[in-house]
Amino acid sequence: MEEINPTAARQYIDAVATFEAWEEARQEAAQVRGGMYWHAGPPAAPHARYLVRTTPAGAETSLGPQTPETQVMYDRFMQRKQESTERMAGLKAALDQHRRLNRALRVGRVEPLVVNLLVRLADTQLSPHFRVVGTHALYAYEAAAGVRLDAGALATRDIDLLWDTRKRIQFATQLARVDSSMLGVLKKVDNTFRIRQSQKYTAVNKDGFEVDIIRHERVDDDPHPIKLSDDDDDFWVAQARRANVLLDAPEFSTVIVATNGTMARMNTVAPATFVAFKRWLAGQRDRDALKRRRDELQAAVVQRLVDEYLQ
Repeated sequence: MEEINPTAARQYIDAVATFEAWEEARQEAAQVRGGMYWHAGPPAAPHARYLVRTTPAGAETSLGPQTPETQVMYDRFMQRKQESTERMAGLKAALDQHRRLNRALRVGRVEPLVVNLLVRLADTQLSPHFRVVGTHALYAYEAAAGVRLDAGALATRDIDLLWDTRKRIQFATQLARVDSSMLGVLKKVDNTFRIRQSQKYTAVNKDGFEVDIIRHERVDDDPHPIKLSDDDDDFWVAQARRANVLLDAPEFSTVIVATNGTMARMNTVAPATFVAFKRWLAGQRDRDALKRRRDELQAAVVQRLVDEYLQ
């Protein structure tokens, strides 16, 4: 483990500040999506005008006839939309500059595919339904601590996404808005992703990188098995032992950087929870010996981060 150099640390701090400003601007932009326009009245009142609000999907809602109040509503909306557009454009340009600096100064070392996947989840508003657990969570911890962990602790070719079954209705509604399936969401990132027929909670791409979607163990009348959509070829979510501990743990959220300089927010579990869970895994005698040794290593590494950097 070693601390990143001061130049890279300053660049990361500046890049994160811009990224977080862009996140706020995106939330504000969502409030003025669509548009407003004045619609001519019926033939009986040809000089009347009615204010209409439109959605990005093309739906329209009448907000009433033109009055001083609706005129103010229209003027405020158009001003907010213009300001939002200008702010988003400026921040996107700033983010592009930070991307180049991140790459030049070697600020990040996360695989770009992982960052692109997290960006896709955020863009589709599906990220609140998932937490990154397992080895990839270490990238969030090292970024927040400003250090570089040893490669041995980070070696993996898969990412585990813990799905919150308690919000499955909201998830299904949002997924239907943006795609026909969860696999479809992944294929927008890499079109070579396919569901493994022998392990249907896993999608794998042409390079052998895997995305696993897991859930907590079934309790009471909790439905299982669950497929994430009605699409014939989509994820069947797998139960993971004691995953409820990870689901109920405090959230840890930070911005990670890819080797190409792009950025994304990673939502995972608090480092102390990660340590406790990995120690528990390492103690399971039915777990593969190599995996138990890696669990012990990762628990020790993250405990050191907690002790020295992430208090």
